[in-house]
Amino acid sequence: MAMSKFLSMMFALLFVTSAGLNAAPVKLNIEDTVVKMPLEEGVSFDDAVESMKLRANSHNMKLVAELLLSKQIKSMGSTSRRMDIYQFCDPLIAQGMVEANIHFAAYLPCRISLVEDEKGKGWLLMMNLDIMLQSATLGHALKAKATKVRDVLTDIMKAGASGDL
Repeated sequence: MAMSKFLSMMFALLFVTSAGLNAAPVKLNIEDTVVKMPLEEGVSFDDAVESMKLRANSHNMKLVAELLLSKQIKSMGSTSRRMDIYQFCDPLIAQGMVEANIHFAAYLPCRISLVEDEKGKGWLLMMNLDIMLQSATLGHALKAKATKVRDVLTDIMKAGASGDL
């Protein structure tokens, strides 16, 4: 994403935050705020999940929650394509982020969503952490740790997308 586009998005978010609910709506291109990877041909949804869990474990990244939303929706009598959210966390890095700025708690834990599109294709999505890394005021050591979390989450997504066990 070009730096000018990034700055425009950040100023728009700041404007909405500072102006309150009575402000004119600001258009945000949601696609610019996420990282999205397709599951490779032949990788099942369950294989992707298993691969992500194994890769997270190899990085000592804790799987702290699984939200199996499509199963919940079906139990409520409605139909749904696959839609699950997996939440990962490095508790010590999370603690450092929140101690640096309490607002980081709103971004915890890190989420990777597994979603089936209207054609039956599987996708992995997570928040684009580069936006936070580029705009946050962090000390050098904490920024390095946050960058490591981004890299580990990206590796977890790649493992899931490729079915790499």
